[in-house]
Amino acid sequence: MNIFISNLNYNTVESELQALFENYGTVDSAKIISDRETGRSRGFGFVEMPDNEEAQKAIEELNQKEFKQKVLNVSEARPREERPRGGFNSGGGYNRGGNERRRDW
Repeated sequence: MNIFISNLNYNTVESELQALFENYGTVDSAKIISDRETGRSRGFGFVEMPDNEEAQKAIEELNQKEFKQKVLNVSEARPREERPRGGFNSGGGYNRGGNERRRDW
């Protein structure tokens, strides 16, 4: 089961997150999401646990519990939604020409 954890202390490292969840069973992976530009933690992450019963127990026990001076939000991760990639042609209200009024005085 993939587990979503938010409100992580920005100083938390992946090994600490993994150790926290290993108290409830086997952990396949622990990943803290970081900002692409700064490399700083974004305050949330994911833990993958192969045993659904162990994962459910971890969710129940750790949700709303304090860890490193922050109260965690822990839940089953929802499937990732497909979103359009950002970029220059992603909409946005810029006038791309074609319907400007012409003034021929």
